[in-house]
Amino acid sequence: MLIKSAEFVTSAARPQQYPPGTLPEFAFAGRSNVGKSSLINTLVSRKKLVLTSSTPGKTRLINFFRVNEAFMFVDLPGYGYARGPETERRQWKPMIEQYLSSRENLMAVVVLLDIRRTPGTEDLQLLGWLDRHEIASVLVVTKSDKLSKSSQARQLELIAGTLRADPDDWVLFSSKSRQGRDALWKRIADLAAAPPEDERA
Repeated sequence: MLIKSAEFVTSAARPQQYPPGTLPEFAFAGRSNVGKSSLINTLVSRKKLVLTSSTPGKTRLINFFRVNEAFMFVDLPGYGYARGPETERRQWKPMIEQYLSSRENLMAVVVLLDIRRTPGTEDLQLLGWLDRHEIASVLVVTKSDKLSKSSQARQLELIAGTLRADPDDWVLFSSKSRQGRDALWKRIADLAAAPPEDERA
């Protein structure tokens, strides 16, 4: 994908603060420190469009980014970070669920998992929630450069087995080597071009 433009639009906590839902929208979700910001920056070929941090829990609002005047990328707060203020963490879940359940132009949620970890309770809950609400998901395993090729394959089998998913459904991704960038863009572009469910034959 040739990136001609990528820009930050706004941060939001409530539907009234969302930008107009006129473009196909893709949300990015995963545990804190899974590499969401780095992945989005790699996809749009920008180093600092989304600010990255070694401190988990940095993203605390829903952040919208317009890409090529054709897509909207949405960076959701990471989950599973225990050190954030309890009152703040209690607010994140309803804020995210409200966005996911009400955004009519949402095409899919890109779900990220660290290749070095097995899926946890929150990962299972997210995927189950998306399935129950019939929201499409794109499955991505990040930080693939941290493991050898043989270890990548073994760990992908473990992750897929835990989630009862087909390993072929996952995109292996590395922000460092850019592995998986083209494959992920293809899935995003294919979903953006697909008609709504009720218009399909």
